[in-house]
Amino acid sequence: MAGEHGRLLALALASLLGLAAQAEQELRFKPAPSQAQRPVRLFPESELSRYNGQEEDQPIYIAVKGVVFDVTSGKEFYGKGAPYNALVGKDSTRAVAKMSLDPEDLTHVTLGLTAEELKSLDDVFNNVYKAKYPIVGYTSRRILNEDGSPNPNFKPEDQPHFNIKDEFLYMILHS
Repeated sequence: MAGEHGRLLALALASLLGLAAQAEQELRFKPAPSQAQRPVRLFPESELSRYNGQEEDQPIYIAVKGVVFDVTSGKEFYGKGAPYNALVGKDSTRAVAKMSLDPEDLTHVTLGLTAEELKSLDDVFNNVYKAKYPIVGYTSRRILNEDGSPNPNFKPEDQPHFNIKDEFLYMILHS
């Protein structure tokens, strides 16, 4: 009987140690909660324009392809007086595609872009913005059709916690 009790105790201990090791491994490879569940929001153009790098205590946001990125960590590029400051506080998709700071290109409009410019846009979007900066939201144009109805083709970019219904509720409550 003592042998059986010892064997059960050993199995229970091994099981607990296994669970502890598994939990430790999960914690080690799991992103911090603030990163994994960072809230994302829906940004109307008027609100996005407030994050243009002009105020020291305000984050700096740029939208590319309707995805809003927090580029505050690149303040030396996007902050007040910085070389790419013209791109922030708006959806600068066309400017990013054309590698342009021309005021006419500081728009979301992609009509008339060449195949090479569209490829460049995708490359910069994926390899610079998505790879380097956190996503904080989406522009209204990315989520809504021209008539204000939800865009059925909208897919959040790597944001499993984004819920479009919650965003509409947030907009209604805060407008």
